[in-house]
Amino acid sequence: MSDLSALGWNETLASAYRTFDRPDATPARVLRADRGVCTVLDPSGVTRASLAGSVLLGAAHDPANLPCAGDWVVLRRWPDRRTTVDCVLPRRTALIRRTADKDSAGQVLAANMDAVAVVEPMHPEPDDARLERLLALAWESGAQPVIVLTKSDTASDPQAVARQLAGLAPGVRVLPVSVHQGTGLEALRSYVAPGRTLALLGRSGAGKSSLVNALAGTDVMGIQEIRRADGKGRHTTAYRNLVLIPGGGAVLDTPGIRGVGLLDTAVGLDRAFADVAALAARCRFGDCGHDGEPGCAVAVALADGTLQPRRLENWRRLHREVAVESGRRAARLAQAAGESRHKPHR
Repeated sequence: MSDLSALGWNETLASAYRTFDRPDATPARVLRADRGVCTVLDPSGVTRASLAGSVLLGAAHDPANLPCAGDWVVLRRWPDRRTTVDCVLPRRTALIRRTADKDSAGQVLAANMDAVAVVEPMHPEPDDARLERLLALAWESGAQPVIVLTKSDTASDPQAVARQLAGLAPGVRVLPVSVHQGTGLEALRSYVAPGRTLALLGRSGAGKSSLVNALAGTDVMGIQEIRRADGKGRHTTAYRNLVLIPGGGAVLDTPGIRGVGLLDTAVGLDRAFADVAALAARCRFGDCGHDGEPGCAVAVALADGTLQPRRLENWRRLHREVAVESGRRAARLAQAAGESRHKPHR
């Protein structure tokens, strides 16, 4: 028998589940989701389940309704020995990115995690812009962000690198980690305690699979050799996967991400750029464009070196990206509402 409470099952989930409770149903957590089929863990163990028609119908209206790794679902066993996922329980947190399809509502990378580790290798040197973008995504998920700097054994002074990057991440803990030397792992284990789930977010070759193996205490994820010249590697993880950790807790490993499109992440951006947002709030005018207006606190911070021009420009660039996507979504919703009004009713 599996103890679902070790994976985060609690009274809130139990209350949502009671609506669907019946003799042939049971709660379960999704370990992996493929096309039309999920690998799930319920109190009896691991099983494969197809998606019920009601779930597929909901996904037809919004692909984000499809179950993904980390979701809690209602599992139903039928007399003919079929097993189906009949419902996805409400998500507490979710990592959602914009996809290349402009008509898409976004792709759910992981669900119901307590913390999101933005994983960035120290070799080659960390990419500031990528960290800021991924942190905005992590903050928007509703989970607690943490920066994990892997391959810290390749840096002469990893703590100095961590202190430098802490300036880009107000309120976020920065952990230098070396799987090779076994340093920094204990601090990371606190995010994978019984009942807690940690999601890993980062590019290919960042060391996510090595972190999963180290936390699990065994090789559960494949690892590809990384090119020495540029530190890049192939996609080791081709799908999202929930890995159970001995003693309780779980890690959500996501595929390596080359680029992340932001989807309505204005709140996440203001959390990721809390220093810039705080300065902007102190400007004399509420609609200050930070471009020569009188009483601009951002301009003062740029002049005295408190704020770096690169950080301000990236904040502006990401906000423009989110504004464009928000406009597209509003237009899609208006179009869908118009089509619904003009559709003949039977």
